[in-house]
Amino acid sequence: MSPAAYDAWYYTPKGCWIGETEYALLKQLLEPPTGASVIDVGCGTGYFTRRFAMDGLTVTGVDPDREMINFAQLHSVAEERYICGDARALPFPDRHFDSCVAVTSLCFMQEQALAIAEMVRVTRGRIALGLLNRNSILYHLKGRNGGSGAYHGAHWHTVAEVRHLFSSLPVTNILIRSAIYLPSAGGFARVIEKVLHQRPLFGGFLVVTGDIVVAK
Repeated sequence: MSPAAYDAWYYTPKGCWIGETEYALLKQLLEPPTGASVIDVGCGTGYFTRRFAMDGLTVTGVDPDREMINFAQLHSVAEERYICGDARALPFPDRHFDSCVAVTSLCFMQEQALAIAEMVRVTRGRIALGLLNRNSILYHLKGRNGGSGAYHGAHWHTVAEVRHLFSSLPVTNILIRSAIYLPSAGGFARVIEKVLHQRPLFGGFLVVTGDIVVAK
């Protein structure tokens, strides 16, 4: 899929609702103050990078795919910065950013523990990871048998896996929430989203956040 086709999905009625719902949960849990510096690891075409930038944050998007980065740069909205780089060796010094986000990119990475450790290393405040939830309706529709479409080859996490990923890292106050319970995005799905409101952990989009402990 081309970068343009990938990004265009977020501007369809379904994609727009899902993207905005996911972004609202990420921002709510990340709690970045206005003007905070944020790194978006695995930013792809920059959809979430742009959303954070539009809300007054200083955002740097990183992705290993040069075509994705080129597309993101061409569609910059608020002077956000884009860099081609590997999540397993981020080209930044320790504690460089106030906050870190990674939106489903970890699901397509090898050496996930190494990538998360790098995210923690370059961050001095709070981290938020958006993941694909194995205990969800979306997994049964799109994730089984290797996945289909944009989900092909993705790793779908369980809550236990998420907790294990952070077990040896200097991250405290870990909080896990979910969204997108019914991926159809129709009227009934939107009602269910409001009724359940993040607490049952069987939405297709799983978000884990925590505060990074900075050694003194």
